[in-house]
Amino acid sequence: MTRFSRFLSMGVAVLLGASATADEFGDPRAGAKVYSQCKGCHQVGAGATHRIGPHLNDLFGRAAAGMEDFKYSKSFQRAGASGLEWHAETLNAFLENPRSYASGTRMSFRGLKDETDRRNVIAYLRDFSDDPANIPEADPTATPTNHDIDPAILALQGDPEYGEYLSSECTTCHQASGGDDGIPSIVYWPEEDFVLAMHAYKNKQRQHPVMQMMAGRLSNEEIAALAAYFKNLDN
Repeated sequence: MTRFSRFLSMGVAVLLGASATADEFGDPRAGAKVYSQCKGCHQVGAGATHRIGPHLNDLFGRAAAGMEDFKYSKSFQRAGASGLEWHAETLNAFLENPRSYASGTRMSFRGLKDETDRRNVIAYLRDFSDDPANIPEADPTATPTNHDIDPAILALQGDPEYGEYLSSECTTCHQASGGDDGIPSIVYWPEEDFVLAMHAYKNKQRQHPVMQMMAGRLSNEEIAALAAYFKNLDN
């Protein structure tokens, strides 16, 4: 058994013995508000799709890195291979400190330190696993649909090889491995999300002076090339 597997088994055993059982996890309506911190990357509900992170419908009972049509980081692949499954107990520990289970995760999320918040968001997520036939409509704010970018810009087919050539300025801050040390990952972003984010900086709709400067120097074709490169970057 690897050191990671031993750690995982010990963590799950402790959690299973704790007073917070799956049936005690809390208020899904309050959890929906807490989930606003997650919805920019993870969709839930009818029509939910993978975005920066995988969708979270039918999460309970799923192995970590268990969706074949999403490209997970190697750290999550190792967690899944070591036996990690998502249940109330494991989610509680993961949400408190995501890196305790996946040290190389691309997630920029730092965790929920408040136990009530964790209980509530877990209850909210259970609603999307327990009764799939009654899953509510996905929150439209979870997808970047409200924008005024010319559709022709979004339709540009970027050249990933050119994107690799341009990427050195990005990877001075953003890790090509997909890890996150205080700076959000941009690896495996859907191309449209990447393009919209860069144009938001370019148009000064997002407030970050360095990113505004960097995006302002890029043409539409260069942004499309970077989006194509980072979408499929494999390390």
